[in-house]
Amino acid sequence: MAVSSTETPEQTAPAEAPQEPRPVALSPSRAKDFMQCPLLFRFRAVDRLPEPPSPAAVKGTLVHSVLERLYDLPAAQRDPAAGVELLAPAWEQLRAERPDVEQMFGSPEELHAWLVSARELVERYFQVENPQRLEPAEREKLLEVELASGMLLRGFVDRLDVAPTGAVRVVDYKTGRSPMPQYASEALFQMRFYGLMLWRLTGTAPRRLQLVYLGDGQVLTLDPTLDELLATEEQVESIWAAITRAAQTGRFQPRVSRLCDWCSFRDLCPSFGGTPPEPPQEGLDRLLAATQRTAADAVT
Repeated sequence: MAVSSTETPEQTAPAEAPQEPRPVALSPSRAKDFMQCPLLFRFRAVDRLPEPPSPAAVKGTLVHSVLERLYDLPAAQRDPAAGVELLAPAWEQLRAERPDVEQMFGSPEELHAWLVSARELVERYFQVENPQRLEPAEREKLLEVELASGMLLRGFVDRLDVAPTGAVRVVDYKTGRSPMPQYASEALFQMRFYGLMLWRLTGTAPRRLQLVYLGDGQVLTLDPTLDELLATEEQVESIWAAITRAAQTGRFQPRVSRLCDWCSFRDLCPSFGGTPPEPPQEGLDRLLAATQRTAADAVT
């Protein structure tokens, strides 16, 4: 088991041959996609269909970028004014990387209101945590781990804090509002997923998993037990088994729910009169190769 490296080679290093595509792995987002709707999973993971940018998702990207840059500043300078000042350069960089984001807004006034709402989220962050007292060990950390079954897990962690005692806290920022109590466990699935990866990578479970909701300033925490992480591993393996069956049969059935109202692919969904395109063979082959490798490892 090993952590993927995001480091780039030195400029003086010899040119390397083109790398093979990264093996298919299950991330928290794609796992939730499959649980929500197998056809949605197919459109995103197999077909890789483009999706128009949404104001909510782009705002999340912008605010995450600001909070990551905030910790580049000396601790004493991490105040609300500094956070707000980081918004403009982060927005300019986002516009340069994704020119299509400006198409979300019908007028300059609409864009201005959206930027104001992003600023409010950044300012609210300082009501939840005091970044002058924090020194994250990692930010936007890519984790990758292979389970005993051969299944690959992959995901980005917003922040890892390590206490002097060695205790690890996993922190994830959410720009929406906190869930109602009956949906808290579902919301923590992503964090349990990260906790499982860290446990299998290091042999030590993180002490705390924490979701910071900037929409209403609430914090949702879980101090995971080994039994909870084992249960999460069983859940993830079960999801992967269902994905394997879908890949082998080609049947990624739609699942209708209230979330369909926000789906980018509703026009392609047979549940709403649409016709899905034929999945690309390359995408199916990549997924099938991953599931077959996992099955082979389980046999041996």
